[in-house]
Amino acid sequence: MALPQILPSPPYKPLLNPSNNFFLTHHSNYHFAPQSLLHRRRRFSPTRIQCSASSFPEKHRTGSSPNPNDVVELPLFPLPLVLFPGAILPLQIFEFRYRIMMHTLLQTDLRFGVIYSDSATGTADVGCVGEVVKHERLVDDRFFLICKGQERFRVNKLVRSKPYLVAEVTWLEDRPSANGEDDVEGLANEVESYMKDVIRLSNRLNGKGEKEATELRRNLFPTPFSFFVGSTFEGAPREQQALLELEDTAMRLKREKETLRNTLNYLTAASAVKDVFPSS
Repeated sequence: MALPQILPSPPYKPLLNPSNNFFLTHHSNYHFAPQSLLHRRRRFSPTRIQCSASSFPEKHRTGSSPNPNDVVELPLFPLPLVLFPGAILPLQIFEFRYRIMMHTLLQTDLRFGVIYSDSATGTADVGCVGEVVKHERLVDDRFFLICKGQERFRVNKLVRSKPYLVAEVTWLEDRPSANGEDDVEGLANEVESYMKDVIRLSNRLNGKGEKEATELRRNLFPTPFSFFVGSTFEGAPREQQALLELEDTAMRLKREKETLRNTLNYLTAASAVKDVFPSS
């Protein structure tokens, strides 16, 4: 059975209004949990959080290279957000079918597929594995989770849809650039520079002064850095999905560079207006 609808990669639309929350957030972790999944937010209790180690085959663990030809069955969790490799995602699980899924995962494998879905575009066919690294089980059978993004995957077909989605997936990795002349290291440095400028001007417009951003790459190689950059584009999940689906690091960095350049142009104009009309 195919997924209801495959999400296309939409063309990017430049930032027009800072109120749409498309500004970069300077962190490597997600702090968003959709209201449809959250009954209420609460702090994790250090005494009740359990750290978990995945039982997933070692060759599929972070730091190793999964074989793109491997076919694996993976439970899916459709969400109105995009998870990137290396990003942290907090979730609260209270819907019955996903509580069932969590009981199964805690007994077998602590990994599930996070896949973007919304009412307008349907469900994507490319997602990212979320591995449960900490969990808290409450007396009413709800779960609080801390998940970390791992490998990307592509859905081949649905195996079953009840009580929750399970799909047959293959792993997705970046291929060597079609243009061997692309300097991915140079592109990553350019993207980092644009990010710093965007953060600086965002701080200025928000009344925080022109604080210089600290080192953003933190010795990340270009591919994981490109995923980190994509994870900061909060408020634009379709653009994030398009970045997640790309299988070329250079193409991803180029698209992020263009997005950041457009954002920087907007912020520069907004900053100039603020200088002329401070009260506005």
